[in-house]
Amino acid sequence: MTEITTSTITVLVVGEDDADAEQLGLLLADAPVELRRARTADEAVGALDVDCVLLDLPASEAESLSTLRWFLRQPGTRAVVVWTAQPEPGLGLRVIAAGAQDLLVKGEMGGATLYRVLRYAVQRRQAEVQEREMYRAQVRDYEASRLERALLPSPLVGDGSVEVLVGYRAGRDGLLGGDFYDVVERADGSIAAVVGDVAGHGPDEAALGATLRTAWRTATLADLSPPRVLDVTEQILAAERGRPEIFATLVMVVVGPDRTWLDLYLCGHPAPFLIGRPTVPLPSDRRGRALGIPALGGWQARRVELPDRWRVALFTDGMLETTVDGTDHRLGEDGLAELIADQVRSEQARHRGGAGGATIVDRVMEAVSVRHGGNLVDDTALVVLGWDGGR
Repeated sequence: MTEITTSTITVLVVGEDDADAEQLGLLLADAPVELRRARTADEAVGALDVDCVLLDLPASEAESLSTLRWFLRQPGTRAVVVWTAQPEPGLGLRVIAAGAQDLLVKGEMGGATLYRVLRYAVQRRQAEVQEREMYRAQVRDYEASRLERALLPSPLVGDGSVEVLVGYRAGRDGLLGGDFYDVVERADGSIAAVVGDVAGHGPDEAALGATLRTAWRTATLADLSPPRVLDVTEQILAAERGRPEIFATLVMVVVGPDRTWLDLYLCGHPAPFLIGRPTVPLPSDRRGRALGIPALGGWQARRVELPDRWRVALFTDGMLETTVDGTDHRLGEDGLAELIADQVRSEQARHRGGAGGATIVDRVMEAVSVRHGGNLVDDTALVVLGWDGGR
């Protein structure tokens, strides 16, 4: 569409009366208007790329407005103005209520006035479209903020001696996906943490991820056993997913009350890393199936003894599968482990120099983005738990 304030507007005249169309052309001969013609709605189908439709409304349609409603249903941002010979009482209100921009009576105005009416109709239509888009954007922002609060909760840990760092980055489109995380201190003093990933991308997957995260936290706070927490989360997945093929991968760790061990549950998900020199994956010999996969078998804990001082990183596979250095190569486990180890060394150097700065989670996620060459395609979540012996 052209900018009507400085350029010609295109008007499609729809009607069978040749004399009316000829008279309209004479009235607008000196106006910046390009008139096009279609006798019927069928003829207009391929000619709707215009700023305005001027519809000659037959008297027989004054009640049903069927042709008008047909034009209003067609995709696009054009204005629709009704043109009639003898309007019935209340017709103007009905056509405006139906969605038309104006009602004109044949023979009641000159060319200059007619042009202004058509121009203002196009302006009003464009304003309506802009207002509608602004409203939709506001709704999307509101829904995104609701999903963000559900997907990205504040950790619920009262033990201040435990390091709890969390991070999340949306994919390239800037929208939240199905990745989620949570960290909760249990009644016995143990700390449970989860990172999950719903298969697929989009608002439905994000909503499902938020639901699973809420279900996991609720079951954990209800003091259910860790295996039972996973069972409940899977039951919610089966009940809430839109299609039976939707599944979710998940990793859960439960750190013991004395912080000397953790139980690891792998549900089709990459194993966490024990951060150190070197940074290495935790054992994955008891990896179980993803949630929602129709296969036998549940999930068994793998007990891992922890050193006096430790850090564990849980993450979604978006960090492993991101391409790096402008190639098709993936970062992978080895690449991510090396990158984390580099950030740990950098952190230690800054501490020795008395400098603070961003957390290791922020720096790792930024370093992954730099290796990729920009924002990641997939959304990513990263959780780091740490313990320094209570000092």
